[in-house]
Amino acid sequence: TTFFPFYACKPRIWQAMASSVFKPGLFKHKVAIVTGGGSGIGKAISAELLELGCNVVISSRNTGRLEAAAQEMRQKLPLSSPASVTPLQCNIRNENEVKELVSSVLKQYGRIDFLVNNGGGQFSSPAEHISSKGWKAVIDTNLTGTFQCCQAVYSSWMKQHGGVIVNIIADMWKGFPGMSHTGAARAAVDNLTKSLAIEWAASGVRVNAIAPGTIFSKTAMENYKDLGPQLFRMSVSHCPAKRLGVPEEISSAVCFLLSPAASYISGATLKVDAGQSLYHSMWEIPNHSAWPEAPEGENLDAMKELLNPQSKL
Repeated sequence: TTFFPFYACKPRIWQAMASSVFKPGLFKHKVAIVTGGGSGIGKAISAELLELGCNVVISSRNTGRLEAAAQEMRQKLPLSSPASVTPLQCNIRNENEVKELVSSVLKQYGRIDFLVNNGGGQFSSPAEHISSKGWKAVIDTNLTGTFQCCQAVYSSWMKQHGGVIVNIIADMWKGFPGMSHTGAARAAVDNLTKSLAIEWAASGVRVNAIAPGTIFSKTAMENYKDLGPQLFRMSVSHCPAKRLGVPEEISSAVCFLLSPAASYISGATLKVDAGQSLYHSMWEIPNHSAWPEAPEGENLDAMKELLNPQSKL
């Protein structure tokens, strides 16, 4: 693609202008924590918040990935931007590490306006093969980790000053066969979102969730190893849009819920899935005869005749 000379001379300005639909400076002087902010959806959220003037603290367990993501984001910021990005290592399963993360942010910035609970993880497995250790790891990360971050930020800052929390969950409305551990955890976070929205309303804290459909990112595909390409290819036909989503389509929804435009929205879960949650499931059930027989009677006889009509000579 060939760009006009004006943009070629100022690539940093072009990048900043091109990506967000929201007005420049929307989150100027605000401070956000984004867990799992070094890759995929979390990275896209962090980048858009930065572009809109927000100071962003990205956290995850992987220090190397965090540092690389922070450096990449800094390079894309205009020189005139007041925003900054700070990578801080944190395992959200560990309560003490979560408290230390919050304490460090308050020491550096003196406030926490936004918390985006994007950190999480899971692996694909039929329920019968999930070990107790694997189940606990996913629940501790996706549910307990989210709760610990919410509680720490609320107790340390938002209880007295208000703020906005957005929890990233998943398309688990029809169950989550193949990933029952994360389905259970994400469903719990959906309910937690509603509970906190009521409990913390008097403190001026809004709490919402976003349920993405199938969102493609290079890191997400790599996380599922050899199964990744197959999973994403299979997903296309199960989405009404007949394409996968990308992280930037989630980040804009997050920015909306954090913004003044959503000032009267709390306890809601926004499905960003192109209608995928209304469509059919990827889990295929083979033909079988294991189900109990229906009660006998004229309706059963008529149904059998409908489905298996006797050939008439």
